[in-house]
Amino acid sequence: MLSLTEPQQYIWFGFLGACLAAVVVYGIAGLGREGATPVKLALAGAAASALLVSLTNVMLLTDSQTYDQFRFWQVGALDGRGYDVLAQALPFVVAGSLLALSLGPRLNGLALGDDLARGLGHRVGTVRLLGAVSVVLLCGAATAIAGPIGFVGLAVPHAVRVFTGPDHRWLLPYSALAAPVLLLVADIVGRVVARPGEVQVGVVTAAIGCVPFIVLVRRRGRGEL
Repeated sequence: MLSLTEPQQYIWFGFLGACLAAVVVYGIAGLGREGATPVKLALAGAAASALLVSLTNVMLLTDSQTYDQFRFWQVGALDGRGYDVLAQALPFVVAGSLLALSLGPRLNGLALGDDLARGLGHRVGTVRLLGAVSVVLLCGAATAIAGPIGFVGLAVPHAVRVFTGPDHRWLLPYSALAAPVLLLVADIVGRVVARPGEVQVGVVTAAIGCVPFIVLVRRRGRGEL
């Protein structure tokens, strides 16, 4: 049986999974008159996540040994992730971060609507494609390193937007600083609340991140979903 145990091997599967998930989520969220609104993207992401987790569990049930190893990775953890794993993913993280930061002004145009963005000279399709590439690079690398740590990408930007406003030129770099702070705090909390054991960091971030998700949904009218 083929075994993929090294970061340089399974990181490419992380990118493949992130790419497929992005296509599915955006395809579902893009249905309807308003296109892919933030709320529809969040709901489509939750639905796609539930579907993919179910398919993963079906495959894992056929191999109990693999399932025992996978269930610890599935919740997301920083424990046992050394510099060797980080070194493999660092080039992709840097590339994805630089690409995302460079898109800040053009994302501001897209936030005004497609028609106005085109009037300002932005190529809407190109900007969305480049944005999707940056998301795939960052999410794929992060998942390959630490597992599927959820709600960080949803909680942090909405919290940072309170201080920076909607300008992506400030929102993106401040989110890049705030996200690891949240992750570090969640890791510390997980190590303290269950001593001498440990609550995995993915569990703590999910408990924290579900709050802005609920607020985001409740702020929008039912007709906007």
